[in-house]
Amino acid sequence: MTGTGVHAVARIVARDDGRGGTSLPVLEGEGPLALRRTRGSGAEARVMVVGAMSGPLGGDRFGIEARVEAGARLCVGSAAATIALPGQGKEEARYDVRLDVADEGELRWLPQQLISAGGSDLRVRTQVDVGAGGRLVLREEQVLGRVGEEPGRLSSRLTVRVARKTVLDQELVCGPGAPGGWDGPAVLAGHRAVGQLVVARPEFEASPVGARMLGECAALTPLAGPALLVTAVAGDALRLRRVLDEALDQLGG
Repeated sequence: MTGTGVHAVARIVARDDGRGGTSLPVLEGEGPLALRRTRGSGAEARVMVVGAMSGPLGGDRFGIEARVEAGARLCVGSAAATIALPGQGKEEARYDVRLDVADEGELRWLPQQLISAGGSDLRVRTQVDVGAGGRLVLREEQVLGRVGEEPGRLSSRLTVRVARKTVLDQELVCGPGAPGGWDGPAVLAGHRAVGQLVVARPEFEASPVGARMLGECAALTPLAGPALLVTAVAGDALRLRRVLDEALDQLGG
């Protein structure tokens, strides 16, 4: 912890253990980012991110780095929602996520929602690299404000590369000070929960999935590579999760 907030980085490395399972030679948490291995299924190792403190608060700098090596399978979730809160000063908080999936590796990144509480200012940056034969399921869910509360400022950027080729690079800025129109009909249309799924699988190269609507407020879009994007908005977090879960079920989990 410093005078400008808490700085913490958590690190995960998943490796094929040579016996049909996945080992975790690196599982390191710092400060508010505690990591716990939980019971996995088959060859997959599972890790939960457990928040040991409130936040991120203004001035905090959090980061998570995860690397899945060839032949390993990893699922990462979180024990509870992450709530961005205002700090004592006016500095923004930052949350940086760096994910690397090797050829023949598999990562399911399924954290709980990120809630932007009133008065907070958070910048989230997620960078993902997937090898040519790697597999990825990544879910992001953001809720703008708690019940009866206006949201804080939230800036979220997601960049995904597959086989060293950028297939997605997008940014959404919401809340006070955001460019005009973020809450208008072309963006969130008054909804307070927004989420997306990115799915990358080698088989999409030969059998791409076509674009289509998934109900009134969700859409599936193929990306420029063996990957696709599902985007959705909803009135609340429960409805958003339902839409994204149904989309993932349609894609075979």
